[in-house]
Amino acid sequence: MPRKALIVGINHYNHASKLDGCINDAKSVKNVLQFHGTHQRERNFHIDLKTSDQEQITSGGLQDALSSFFQSRREISLFYFSGHGYVRNGQGYLLTPECKRGDQGVPMKDILRMANDSPASNRIIILDCCHAGIFDNDFLGGNLTRIAEGVTVLAAATKKQYAIEMEGEGVFTKLFCNAMEGGAASIIGEITPGSVYGYIDKAMGQSGQRPVFTTKIQSYACLRKIASQINVVQLRKIIELFEHPDMDFKLDRTYEYTNTEEAISEHVEKFKILQLYNRVNLVIPVNAPHMYDAAQNEESCRLTEYGKSYWTLVKSEVI
Repeated sequence: MPRKALIVGINHYNHASKLDGCINDAKSVKNVLQFHGTHQRERNFHIDLKTSDQEQITSGGLQDALSSFFQSRREISLFYFSGHGYVRNGQGYLLTPECKRGDQGVPMKDILRMANDSPASNRIIILDCCHAGIFDNDFLGGNLTRIAEGVTVLAAATKKQYAIEMEGEGVFTKLFCNAMEGGAASIIGEITPGSVYGYIDKAMGQSGQRPVFTTKIQSYACLRKIASQINVVQLRKIIELFEHPDMDFKLDRTYEYTNTEEAISEHVEKFKILQLYNRVNLVIPVNAPHMYDAAQNEESCRLTEYGKSYWTLVKSEVI
């Protein structure tokens, strides 16, 4: 099934302060989503880009576009908005240029309902606007589940915070794009909503603007692929080399190819994989500064905590 993204960037407002970076942000998100970052540059998302310098965006028009967008069955439907956000009486709104009052914008609760009811396998909502974290409130009232299976919301700021612009672009969106370019990629080059949030959360630190992440997904959702640091075949050998995750792998001089009289070809091939694991932080040498020294001095190597997590993923056949 195809993937599609509806991307909206609004700088121009008739009754609110003008913004500088939202159109740039929307274009940056388009550029990072349109193709995978692999050498083949395969198509990733089909893009519908709406910016206030190219077309008249109204509250009613945006609601109609969202309704049509979320009605389609596909692998991923991703909605991104950069512009003014507004909160009134505990309800959030996305403002369009003609709005005289904040509550004339597109209600966030309506967007959530559309996403909840969508037949798309994964519905992802990304908001770079002030008070975007209001999405984390229980819009549907009572004790109803506010987010349906397959819905993810990533917002730039909490419901009481303002989203920050610097040098013509939003801080949140810049970090989002950095994450999608590879900052949030796994060692096999896959980027997920959770890894994107983790990257942004860490980069923003403990003070100032805080991102909000809410999700309810059970299936794996990869937003983008980049060139991997290690191929899957090599990674799957981790459970052959390490029978259990806490094992020390004993090394000696037969593993180092430069020891021409002692080297054993089977050991050399295993050591090449172990050295690759070391380069991507899956394995560390024990009692030695480098893997070479561990082999020469007949020491050992073991999995890092990061390596143990990948051992578990391979063992459970997730990878």
